[in-house]
Amino acid sequence: MSKATFDPTRYNKSGNETFQEVLDKHLSRRTALKSTLGLGALTALSTFGLTGCGSDNDSGKSGDGTDTNPDAASRSTAVLSFDSIPGSLLDAVAVPAGYSAQVLVPWGTPLNTKANAWDNSGQNSADDQANAMGMHHDGMHFFPLNDAADDGLLCINHEYIDQDALHPAGPTEVGGLRTSVEEIRKEINAHGVSVVRVRLTGNTWQIVDNDPLNRRFTAATVMDMGGPLAYTGYLETRFSPDGSQTRGTLNNCGNGYTPWGTYLTCEENWPGYFVNQGTLTEDQSRIGVSSSGTRYGWDDLAGDADERLDEFSRFNVTPSAASAAGDYRNEANGFGYIVEIDPYDARARAVKRTALGRFRHEGCAFGKLEEGKPVVFYSGHDSKFEYIYKFVSDALWDPADANPVNRRVTGDKYMDHGTLYVAKFSDEGVGQWLPLTMDSPTLDAGVLGDHFESLAAILLNTAGAADRVGATPMDRPEWTTVDPFTGTVYLTLTNNSSRTEGNVANPRLKNYFGHVIRWDEGDDATSFIWDIFLFGAPSDADAATNRSGLTDLNMFASPDGLAFDPRGILWVQTDNGAPDVTSYTNDQMLAIVPSAMVDAQGKQQVVTGENQMQLKRFFVGPNGCEVTGFAISPDYKSVFINIQHPGNWPYSENAAEQTPGGTTVRPRAATVVIRRNDGGEVGV
Repeated sequence: MSKATFDPTRYNKSGNETFQEVLDKHLSRRTALKSTLGLGALTALSTFGLTGCGSDNDSGKSGDGTDTNPDAASRSTAVLSFDSIPGSLLDAVAVPAGYSAQVLVPWGTPLNTKANAWDNSGQNSADDQANAMGMHHDGMHFFPLNDAADDGLLCINHEYIDQDALHPAGPTEVGGLRTSVEEIRKEINAHGVSVVRVRLTGNTWQIVDNDPLNRRFTAATVMDMGGPLAYTGYLETRFSPDGSQTRGTLNNCGNGYTPWGTYLTCEENWPGYFVNQGTLTEDQSRIGVSSSGTRYGWDDLAGDADERLDEFSRFNVTPSAASAAGDYRNEANGFGYIVEIDPYDARARAVKRTALGRFRHEGCAFGKLEEGKPVVFYSGHDSKFEYIYKFVSDALWDPADANPVNRRVTGDKYMDHGTLYVAKFSDEGVGQWLPLTMDSPTLDAGVLGDHFESLAAILLNTAGAADRVGATPMDRPEWTTVDPFTGTVYLTLTNNSSRTEGNVANPRLKNYFGHVIRWDEGDDATSFIWDIFLFGAPSDADAATNRSGLTDLNMFASPDGLAFDPRGILWVQTDNGAPDVTSYTNDQMLAIVPSAMVDAQGKQQVVTGENQMQLKRFFVGPNGCEVTGFAISPDYKSVFINIQHPGNWPYSENAAEQTPGGTTVRPRAATVVIRRNDGGEVGV
């Protein structure tokens, strides 16, 4: 998530054993055993298997989870060929020698002829914004057209807005209240997701103007509800009395995609857009809906003479009518989900998949597929002391569904029916997936059904249900990705400055720098094995803090975006706020090939001082930005990443060109395309 929208409040008051406490025990145990077992045996990560459940243990993994088959076919052969670049503190991007970086589809780029050209003075209208690229690009995926590597659709999230940049002179207010209907509509339209067709011409990517597939999903676009919460009273509003629809998607940060060719956008810090001025419900209090005011004051113009269909009133969820059918008390219940979009069908509505839980979703990745086994999705709840979840479909994977006749129906099949689990970590390096069902045991010796009236009620307050079953509070779980060779799942734990526990085995009392955790599934749906792959830290920190032995050429903090490409290269992006690192470099993207890091016995290794040189800094963003979002063309010759909230950038279409001294530009989030000058594959 962007630091600009981060909510530091701790909403988890469960008192469950924290991951810090678990990690202390785990590392203490590792230290004690290292001399006799060796680090590889302790890591014990398998070479295959994200199966979700029902593994028949034929994947080269022994009964205790250790890797018994270091066959080359289960390892990436990718070798990073670029030299790690130094840090940068410029109003420009930095890339390795032999590479170029192009600015593509910045905020305000028209998607069709309904939008006027972007106006540097900020005068574009709300209607212009509804037909142009949204603000603050974030998660992203490339969907090829006709199996081409040089022609496709970029689906791009737009997390939030900068009101000062969006309007000519910031928002218009009187007495602290918003007064302009036009400005608020423009802000609503700057949120959401863009679908934009791009094509490579020569060595330059260009938008395909006015393509029929170019379109926007905003914070006002009508969307369908799917899964257990759909058509229930929990979603009943004056707009949708039957609970089948909602309007808009908000705070779209992390993303994912499906095996059947659809895009997944994740609603993260959405609670701040709503206010309940009465008594907060249990789920509202747990997730962080405000009782005092909304993030941008959109509800200030509720009841305005120019308001259409309660477009502003709906953000005030205070009960005001005799029943939910007469007000918007349930409006916030339509947010906090994984939203599925079919990029190839301009007529298809987006649908919110409620079976995957309602919380502050950050990313969504599916596990390694096996015919006849469930499809598994992973997602983190990005807040301090929150949880990691997985969803296991009831339907079993049919490879024919990779090219379905109807992608929406296929999504219904795999994403509307299944079991949601939450992770509990133990110090032995193993973990347990706790199901969130009516008969799931709770810490008070009962079951969830004692506290919730239905599965829909559990999903509405997913985090509250996870509290009751004893899940492990984590340090801001963010993006998730899966190694295409080993099936190992990787997830960023960005930071947690509120952590106060610690001991000799892990003395970082306040986790300013974050780390990357990884795990492999066990032989059933409820077990997994885990380890810490990589710790962020400044290079000059002591060994107790810089546990991965990072140097100036790869030190980082606050890992956030995370993605594997099909070659097995892991790309790590940062949203850093730690002065120890920001004084040396802006936010960045690094690369490493985890499955190639094995010992003589073929066991996967964590990053240490001895092998840290395999982690290389590939990209540095301009001053003030967050580096986020990752996509790659099918031929691996173009990498797309997003620059969010830059301070004074871009000056030209050359992303690496600096603004002349003293020049100030209206900052624009944008996608950057990185290519090798010789036309070869990026990174290798």
